[in-house]
Amino acid sequence: MKLFKLITAGTLAACASLGTAHAETELELARFFGDCADAGTDIDTAVGEACIIQTIINAYSAEDNDVTVKTLPTDWGNYYDQLKAMYAGRNAPDVHVIHKHRIAEFASLGALLPLPEADLKAAGIDPADWVPRAREAVSYNGQYYGVPMDFHANLWHVNLDILSEAGLVDENGQPILPGSPEEMLAHAKQVKEATGKDYLTADFAQFPIGVRLVLAMLWQQDSNVFSGDEATVNTPEAKRAVEAIVALFDGDYADPNLNYSDSQQAFLAGEAVIQINGTWVVDFYDNQAKDENVALKRYYTADFPTLFEQPATWADSHLWALPVTLQSEPEKYEAALDFLAWLNNHNVDWARTGHLAVRESVLNSAEYENLPHRDEYANTVNIARDNPPSVRYSAIQDVLNRELQSIWLQGKSIDDALADAEREIDRLL
Repeated sequence: MKLFKLITAGTLAACASLGTAHAETELELARFFGDCADAGTDIDTAVGEACIIQTIINAYSAEDNDVTVKTLPTDWGNYYDQLKAMYAGRNAPDVHVIHKHRIAEFASLGALLPLPEADLKAAGIDPADWVPRAREAVSYNGQYYGVPMDFHANLWHVNLDILSEAGLVDENGQPILPGSPEEMLAHAKQVKEATGKDYLTADFAQFPIGVRLVLAMLWQQDSNVFSGDEATVNTPEAKRAVEAIVALFDGDYADPNLNYSDSQQAFLAGEAVIQINGTWVVDFYDNQAKDENVALKRYYTADFPTLFEQPATWADSHLWALPVTLQSEPEKYEAALDFLAWLNNHNVDWARTGHLAVRESVLNSAEYENLPHRDEYANTVNIARDNPPSVRYSAIQDVLNRELQSIWLQGKSIDDALADAEREIDRLL
């Protein structure tokens, strides 16, 4: 393993043995992103989130004779429950992925290890190369608590063949997307009448994709679900956002009962013209469109359209963090920072998934600019939004997901659901 001198700001001041890693250091890593059973070490040929990240990990272990990285089996659906249980059992992974919105929660509990800038630079990581938003994403109370991996955001994934059949492409073959909820409903009716297909598909029944859709439309109205320690859910803006979605269900233009996998398959099978999903599927869908057995052929990726007054879409960041327990394990701490430098150096490879890069040097490179579909959603980085940091963010999101699903899956009134959500979020805050 490449050895480097670590200079800390008190984090490891008591450890005098830095720079003397043992011959065989194994790092345990926890991540989501799915499984890739046949991941190798050829990063250039990997496709999709799971295989790209696992191949980057495998390549590090293959290149470095002193350090190997063991990926722990974790499931996306209960990843944070598993991670919390590991921390509670004093068996936290040596490196793990974490979302930006979870940093405040974990850091406030003292679970994460602050990473001094001097240590990052000594390992070959230059925080000055991170875009300002990335530095903000990994920061809490003035300290870095991770290495940023990406920005990811909701996009509109488009089947151009269906949209063209419905007459919703311009003279250049570009998609015509709605500019208001009323226009979205009109487009949906036009698609249904011309093709018999659904206009829109998304996971409304499982993960909080519906929450993210509502958040985008709230921000487009200069509103939010909380401000400081006060919930602001039961508002005219929130009602307008939810009504726009429910109108699609009422018109039989979208199916609220689909989970993540089923909604994705509906889009790939050509059963819907639009899928609302994230940047993480761009590479996967692009490759699926090349498969003769997949109905999706002409695939386009669009910025989330402005349906209200100002552009906005939901966004978050993936980060790599270390547990505070590594402060007493200098060899693993050194190895972990070296591995984080490897991940940081492969930011452009991770960006092949469709995610937005976090390094200025990568964003300005020809390799990044030439990635497929990148020009189609170039403005997403400018309209990306997220809620302010909160230690109760995950609980707030769960409340919103439950109450929104009660509207479109159980018939609860919009007014009652928003009122109940506001009361519960107020208690959380």
